[in-house]
Amino acid sequence: MKVRRAITAVAATAGVAGALMVAAPGAGADPGCASLEVIAVPGTWESGPEKSAIGHGMLESVTGGLGAGTRTHYIDYQATAFPWEGAVYGESKADAVAKADGLIAQLAGECPDSRFALIGYSQGADAAGDLAAAIGHNRGPVGPERLAGVGLLSDPQRSVGDHLVGPPVIGQGASGARPGGFGAVAGDVRTFCTLDDLYCAAPQDDFVGRIAGLAVQQRPDAGSSETERFAPTGLDLIDDLFNAGGIPLLQQQLTEGANNERYDKVENFLASGAHQNYTDYVVDVDGTSATAWLTRWLNSLA
Repeated sequence: MKVRRAITAVAATAGVAGALMVAAPGAGADPGCASLEVIAVPGTWESGPEKSAIGHGMLESVTGGLGAGTRTHYIDYQATAFPWEGAVYGESKADAVAKADGLIAQLAGECPDSRFALIGYSQGADAAGDLAAAIGHNRGPVGPERLAGVGLLSDPQRSVGDHLVGPPVIGQGASGARPGGFGAVAGDVRTFCTLDDLYCAAPQDDFVGRIAGLAVQQRPDAGSSETERFAPTGLDLIDDLFNAGGIPLLQQQLTEGANNERYDKVENFLASGAHQNYTDYVVDVDGTSATAWLTRWLNSLA
């Protein structure tokens, strides 16, 4: 029963998958300002109270190879997903966005000649992508011209219009496309998604999953603007649902048999390791992995 509850919670989140900033200079980087300040946002349970004992998780495979001219700053945030962990996903992600925003604002003042790169994995990609979008629409801590690049591994708000590095994948992020896109920085964003990663490649005909993915983005605080921000995504979802069959179709997807099928699919996905495969997932003809490609690209921006 406990396992079933956990599986149900994962399915319901559909995409989950004072500020302490940890700075780790790239090899050869000066201890002061760098040409490229890399802001790294780890994934769920890779930071905060549930942090893995192994470094900063997936993104260490990216930042470990950064060279001269770069300096990496890891964002330490709650990185939780479920109510019993203290902060629900939307609240945790907002914590990451706020801390990354504050750090960039601080560094921008201290290092006026530096440019910035944002990278994130899973929930961290969700947060990094939101901050990149804010910068691209002139609502961020720096202007778009100071954001050199954005690398997103398994972004739950991946859009079919985003610049995907690697083989084509189905659908889009489990929470739907990011409202408004990336604005002026769209050309500087690179996204990565393994073929079977349901967080960033969710089937668009699973309307129960899409509703859950949209719901998980909401925050419990009364002053949150997430409901308004995600209104276009919700309207697109409603249009797609009614074009596909409306309420009768949704009822079919909520039957016991359909729910059992969904649970099995989630179980198989979690067991597959697709969400943790970015260090091995090949994205080009040279056999380069997603994380190695991102490292090489960031070094080229420094």
